[in-house]
Amino acid sequence: MKEFIFNVQSWADTRGIYDHSTSTAQLLKAISEVGELADAHAKNDRKEVIDAIGDVMVCLVNYCAMEDLTLEQCCESAWNEIKNRKGRMIEGGVFVKD
Repeated sequence: MKEFIFNVQSWADTRGIYDHSTSTAQLLKAISEVGELADAHAKNDRKEVIDAIGDVMVCLVNYCAMEDLTLEQCCESAWNEIKNRKGRMIEGGVFVKD
């Protein structure tokens, strides 16, 4: 993952994304890519699912860089929030916290 992040940041820097884009633009692009992921999922198109997940991750790496965050920091925070969460999944795919 560290190599992926390094490669994305180098790629984005070389292309002027950090100089000429904004974190808002990267966030909106990530949302657009999540829409493509949902479409690929609905079509059961595994190749496009994989591509869309990668595209979302690229946008998130760029967003983090522009907001002085790291993807690792955000993932660690999310993990710390949920790791001790108790609950269960009910019919319909809804998680109910205890």
